[in-house]
Amino acid sequence: MLSPKDMRPLRYVQICLPVLILAVAFTSFLGCGDDGPKRYDLSGSVTFGDDPIPAGTIVFEPDSSKGNSGPQGVAQIVDGKFDTSDGDKGPIGGPHIVRITGFASLPESENDPVQPLFQEYNIEIDLPTESGPMDFKVPADAPQARTYEGGEI
Repeated sequence: MLSPKDMRPLRYVQICLPVLILAVAFTSFLGCGDDGPKRYDLSGSVTFGDDPIPAGTIVFEPDSSKGNSGPQGVAQIVDGKFDTSDGDKGPIGGPHIVRITGFASLPESENDPVQPLFQEYNIEIDLPTESGPMDFKVPADAPQARTYEGGEI
């Protein structure tokens, strides 16, 4: 026969195991383990006029004015190309405002100024609910970024 001292671990398991099972079931029911809305990988080219944008960013912001909500997608533009799968930051589908910034070159170091090619360019678009290629064109007559000797204003 087991002594009361030998039964403590058994009693601990009898109490903790049901509590643990209930906690896992409850969090599954609430969706706490959910990764959020489905993201899609987009990749393609980004041009300014007819030229590839040397450096910049492209941000995919769900258009809340059209009832779309969720996380933003984002990618770096390098040599006129972007790919949201590089950082697992693909957009969700549906209406979006795509915000594009472009620079003449990548900075040599963190403190180097960069020359903007144009003011942030925004496009309203309905993104697909699938991964795939997508190209963006910033027109050559897009508003130019105003600059001063220290950088962009």
